[in-house]
Amino acid sequence: MTTDSQKNYLDGIASPQDLKKLNRGELPALAADIRRTIVDVVSQNGGHLASSLGVVELAIAVHYVFNAPDDKIIWDVGHQSYAHKLLTGRYKDFHTLRQHDGLSGFLRMSESPYDAFTTGHSSTSISAGLGMACAKTLKNDDSKVIAIIGDGSMTGGIAFEGLNQTGDMDKDKDIIVILNENDMSISENVGALSSLLSRTFSAKYLQNLRKGFGEFLKSIPSIGFDLYNIAKRSEDSFKSFITPGMLFEALNFNYFGPINGHNLDHLIDILDNIKDLHSPILLHVTTKKGNGYLPAEENPVYFHGVGKFDIETGNCTPKKGSTPSYTQIFGQTMIELAEKNEKVIAVTAAMPEGTGLAKFAEKFPERFFDVGIAEQHGVTFAAGMTVEGFSPVVAVYSTFMQRAFDQIVHDVCIEKLPVVFAMDRGGIVGADGPTHHGLFDLSFLRSLPNMVIMAPKDENELRHMLYTAIMHDGPIALRYPRGQGAGVNMDKDCIQLEIGKGELLSDGDDVLLIASGRTVQDAVEAKTILEEKNISAAVVNSRFIKPLDEDLITSLAARIPKIIAIEENTLCGGFTSGVLECLNDSDAVEGFKLKRIGVPDVFVEHGPQDVLRAKYGINAENIAKIADEMCLAK
Repeated sequence: MTTDSQKNYLDGIASPQDLKKLNRGELPALAADIRRTIVDVVSQNGGHLASSLGVVELAIAVHYVFNAPDDKIIWDVGHQSYAHKLLTGRYKDFHTLRQHDGLSGFLRMSESPYDAFTTGHSSTSISAGLGMACAKTLKNDDSKVIAIIGDGSMTGGIAFEGLNQTGDMDKDKDIIVILNENDMSISENVGALSSLLSRTFSAKYLQNLRKGFGEFLKSIPSIGFDLYNIAKRSEDSFKSFITPGMLFEALNFNYFGPINGHNLDHLIDILDNIKDLHSPILLHVTTKKGNGYLPAEENPVYFHGVGKFDIETGNCTPKKGSTPSYTQIFGQTMIELAEKNEKVIAVTAAMPEGTGLAKFAEKFPERFFDVGIAEQHGVTFAAGMTVEGFSPVVAVYSTFMQRAFDQIVHDVCIEKLPVVFAMDRGGIVGADGPTHHGLFDLSFLRSLPNMVIMAPKDENELRHMLYTAIMHDGPIALRYPRGQGAGVNMDKDCIQLEIGKGELLSDGDDVLLIASGRTVQDAVEAKTILEEKNISAAVVNSRFIKPLDEDLITSLAARIPKIIAIEENTLCGGFTSGVLECLNDSDAVEGFKLKRIGVPDVFVEHGPQDVLRAKYGINAENIAKIADEMCLAK
């Protein structure tokens, strides 16, 4: 016979309706099952652990009170969503999390009707939620919208744009914003008092009494509205004095909190109280990242996004080899260059560890700026620093740089300001999937006047390109991949490269391989494969995506008209499009045949990098195969 201590409550939950069948006394055991499952799976698959462990009780309480999928629950960002997935019918498949053809590590509308909005980038939940709430009003649909946003996501400007519009609209919009705070500290006394008052203020009878009393005051002839305004100001002043909700009250939200986000009884009580209030609500909860798994509690930054690890110790499974990653080389080089040049500044958007700048921040705290999840602001902030003579390097993942496109155009490129864009995770990223692959940067940056774009073939060239970028007198982007470097020998000193000059790595007669960035390694390997078939291939390292080395490309193409261009970017407007344009516009090249290898016009799914590269033909074997076919053709 199975006892309660042995029972896995997740076995009986195929939907939130099954959750509602449990009594409150069983919910802590369910929370323990969820945490155990998350730790077990992430220890094998990698993933976002600390944030997901921190919201287990919140996920249970929200699904216990509300009625998804009719009520729309939006998680911002999706890396908090693991408990939500387990409560919405995905327990049996949870072992496939972040695996190719398995569950996404984020929210995907195409994956489940319970995923109300696809979220991979932050700060979007309030805007999307307000759009849903307004649409529900137009349809006379009285179901709810709940936007759960982390305090980190609240640093993004779009979150405040959503708050601003929400507060400026009719008060009957049924949207509840749950602010999950897991970094800021609030004193226990204030937190306890606020929790008590929030549950008291939110009680239905008190809300009805408050509303009726307000209407009564307004009805008093001559002085009614004055009395109502005095009473309202007094209530707001009292709540602002004992809670941190003054900002949200000023934006016309009805604020409750902060309350302990791990106390299921309190969470359920207050959610049940506020769910029928017809006004914008902001519920402030406090949680602990990594809650329930000690290593993640003690080091939540490390366990934010983690690879395979040993559950007992929390230690990560060592990666094969000891070659430093591109990210590590970038961080080390930034320190070296900053030691020699006091004008070098580092700017990042809430990613000092992810971009390799944590040690730079320790060594040069006065020259390091973390702007929060606000890429747009970060780019314009850096532009302002250039006006005063500094050399800012904006280090952001490629996928997040997309958010600052307008600022790159207007605030940097128009005036040709010397901002360096260091774009980590360029190309296929892996298990984080379509919201995180960096497959569009070459295309959208290549369209901009005054912009220079570089991509290193290895980590040694990355060092030279970073130095070149800092010495350049205009906007310049440096794009490099996720993962380990090629393991090449490193030059002691950085060298300034000539802008727009590529490199002929090896000559040949039968086929011309023109590659960019990491794909240069694939082209070199393809040449070796082709040599076994007595096919002679010339290999070009483009170095620069813009401007291209047109002289080198056209001179080689005039002699070797069978050409393959390779990139790890969308084929729409990227590097290989530039090669095609160059050859087409040249009077020196006639009768050429160009094959382009890259990502087609699709959003690439999640999965291991090598699996995805093989699927889309961005590897040595496919390059050699296409070259062989071209050489056999007449």
